[in-house]
Amino acid sequence: MATKLDKSLRREIEIDEKAYTLTIDPTGLKLTEKGHRKGQELSWKQILSEGGTASPSGSWTPGAS
Repeated sequence: MATKLDKSLRREIEIDEKAYTLTIDPTGLKLTEKGHRKGQELSWKQILSEGGTASPSGSWTPGAS
Protein backbone atom coordinates (compact mmCIF):
# COMPACT_ATOMS: atom_id res chain seq x y z
CA MET A 1 0.00 0.00 0.00
CA ALA A 2 1.30 3.44 -0.93
CA THR A 3 1.65 6.27 1.58
CA LYS A 4 -0.69 9.23 1.02
CA LEU A 5 1.07 12.45 -0.02
CA ASP A 6 -0.25 14.91 2.55
CA LYS A 7 2.80 17.16 3.04
CA SER A 8 5.79 18.37 1.04
CA LEU A 9 8.80 16.19 0.26
CA ARG A 10 12.07 17.89 -0.72
CA ARG A 11 14.99 16.26 -2.43
CA GLU A 12 18.20 17.71 -3.82
CA ILE A 13 19.27 16.69 -7.30
CA GLU A 14 22.16 17.73 -9.53
CA ILE A 15 21.63 18.61 -13.19
CA ASP A 16 24.57 19.73 -15.35
CA GLU A 17 26.66 20.31 -12.21
CA LYS A 18 24.05 22.65 -10.66
CA ALA A 19 22.17 21.80 -7.47
CA TYR A 20 18.37 21.92 -7.57
CA THR A 21 15.63 21.27 -5.04
CA LEU A 22 12.68 19.17 -6.17
CA THR A 23 9.57 19.67 -4.05
CA ILE A 24 6.73 17.18 -4.39
CA ASP A 25 3.48 18.11 -2.65
CA PRO A 26 -0.26 17.45 -2.94
CA THR A 27 -0.64 20.20 -5.57
CA GLY A 28 2.23 19.13 -7.88
CA LEU A 29 5.97 19.46 -8.47
CA LYS A 30 8.38 22.39 -8.22
CA LEU A 31 11.99 22.40 -9.41
CA THR A 32 14.09 25.29 -8.10
CA GLU A 33 17.79 26.06 -8.38
CA LYS A 34 19.27 25.70 -4.91
CA GLY A 35 19.38 29.03 -3.10
CA HIS A 36 16.60 30.54 -5.21
CA ARG A 37 12.86 30.87 -4.60
CA LYS A 38 11.42 30.91 -8.09
CA GLY A 39 11.37 27.80 -10.19
CA GLN A 40 9.40 25.67 -12.61
CA GLU A 41 6.04 24.54 -11.20
CA LEU A 42 3.79 21.84 -12.57
CA SER A 43 0.43 20.79 -11.16
CA TRP A 44 -0.75 17.18 -11.17
CA LYS A 45 -3.61 18.23 -13.46
CA GLN A 46 -1.11 19.62 -15.99
CA ILE A 47 0.78 16.33 -15.97
CA LEU A 48 -2.38 14.33 -16.59
CA SER A 49 -3.96 16.66 -19.15
CA GLU A 50 -3.31 15.74 -22.75
CA GLY A 51 0.01 14.02 -21.98
CA GLY A 52 1.93 17.18 -21.11
CA THR A 53 5.49 17.41 -22.40
CA ALA A 54 8.46 19.71 -21.91
CA SER A 55 8.97 22.33 -24.61
CA PRO A 56 12.40 23.04 -26.15
CA SER A 57 12.63 26.19 -23.98
CA GLY A 58 12.60 23.98 -20.90
CA SER A 59 9.18 25.03 -19.61
CA TRP A 60 6.34 22.55 -19.30
CA THR A 61 3.57 22.85 -21.86
CA PRO A 62 0.63 20.44 -21.69
CA GLY A 63 0.12 18.66 -24.98
CA ALA A 64 3.15 20.28 -26.67
CA SER A 65 5.34 18.25 -28.98
